[in-house]
Amino acid sequence: MQPVVIIGGGISGLSTAYYLARHGVPARLIERRERLGGVIETERVQGCVLEAGPDSFIAQKPWALELIRELGLGGDVIGSNDHLRVTYVLKHGRLVPLPDGLMLMIPTRIVPMAATSLLGWRTKIRMGLEWFRKPDSLHADQSVAKFVADHYGQEAVDYLAEPLLAGVYGGDPNKLSVTSVLPRFVELESKYGSLTKGVLHERRKAARQSKGMPLFQTLKGGLGQLVDALTAQTRPAPEVLRGEAQAVERNGTGYRIRLNDEWTEAGHVVLACQAYQAGALIGSLDPAFAALLDAVPYSSSITISLGYERPSFKHPLNGFGFLIPKRERKLLVACTWVGTKFSYRVAPDRAVLRCFVGGEDESVLGLTDEELASGVRAELRAIMGVTETPVFTHIARWPRSMAQYTVGHAARLREIEARLKALPGLHVAGNAYTGIGIPDCVRMGKAAAGAIAAASAR
Repeated sequence: MQPVVIIGGGISGLSTAYYLARHGVPARLIERRERLGGVIETERVQGCVLEAGPDSFIAQKPWALELIRELGLGGDVIGSNDHLRVTYVLKHGRLVPLPDGLMLMIPTRIVPMAATSLLGWRTKIRMGLEWFRKPDSLHADQSVAKFVADHYGQEAVDYLAEPLLAGVYGGDPNKLSVTSVLPRFVELESKYGSLTKGVLHERRKAARQSKGMPLFQTLKGGLGQLVDALTAQTRPAPEVLRGEAQAVERNGTGYRIRLNDEWTEAGHVVLACQAYQAGALIGSLDPAFAALLDAVPYSSSITISLGYERPSFKHPLNGFGFLIPKRERKLLVACTWVGTKFSYRVAPDRAVLRCFVGGEDESVLGLTDEELASGVRAELRAIMGVTETPVFTHIARWPRSMAQYTVGHAARLREIEARLKALPGLHVAGNAYTGIGIPDCVRMGKAAAGAIAAASAR
């Protein structure tokens, strides 16, 4: 049997290799970086766990937790401290807490929404009248911004939808597809008309299913534990080929991959890299498919972790952190107060602020580390009054790392799936397709492994 070759050693590629090994199918893994894990990278500094990339995963999606338990790390799983969860939004230079009862940007409680200074009375009245909206089953894909504005008005887009989605996707709600990003809300609109009515009707069922589960989960020692465990427990261990894949071509019934100017044979190829990288690889194999993959847009991000001496840190860290809407944004997009959000992450004598810049603003990638740190510190001084000097600063850059599900993504995905059917033995996995988070990447890796194992058994 010709070997399986996985291109990309992030969580999607590692999950594929692991599940292939469970099926008894060995794989080779091509990775251009010196380390495996992709955007998952954990470091320890002065007793603090610093996540350079994602710090957690959504608890309600089961695939990451299932994998973690299979790897024997179930005892290291921790949840976010939801009893302390307050998220602030910057408005006119002041941090305003998101009102209680919000389901993402959907209001479900009258009194907190009426009392908040985050939204004006016109928006609040419109939110109340939204309850009487009739069901609408005719849905062409549209932007998240248009969808939310249609239900609750533009101010709800500016101070709820935009900052919340920028913190998750690093993208613009005027471009993101509601069908691909918020499919559940589209279903609720079809069934109930009013999103508020739909969320309230289904909240009881969701509460039974979650059974007190925290919103986010992670590992005590950081998500790097997952990468280490996957690498150690994939048996037989995948042969890691270091270098950058240059092309994928047909070779009889299989494929060949050019790596470091030499050819490697494969019966199956899993493209577990960024979509634009995958497109560049298959340009001669299927130009139309390559163009589809290259058309998936990406945003960039930079994380800046600032550590302070806790005894002298004056600002209360009474919440998970804050978001900055585009209308108020300069450099910072969001800031997490790490020790409040998760236990075990911050040494008792330290306070850690995890700051995010980037998104669609690619110009930030041209800033030096010194410019980034000084710019973020200036904004923290203005927003939080933080005048203390950090005892450590850790910066991680992730250019073109987060896929953007823009309007038309579902149609593009259908074309991608059709092209794959015409190329048996070629598979894709990663955040460019059917989910951006760690659980979805694990799910896609597992599905690719299952398809390969089934084909190999025939």
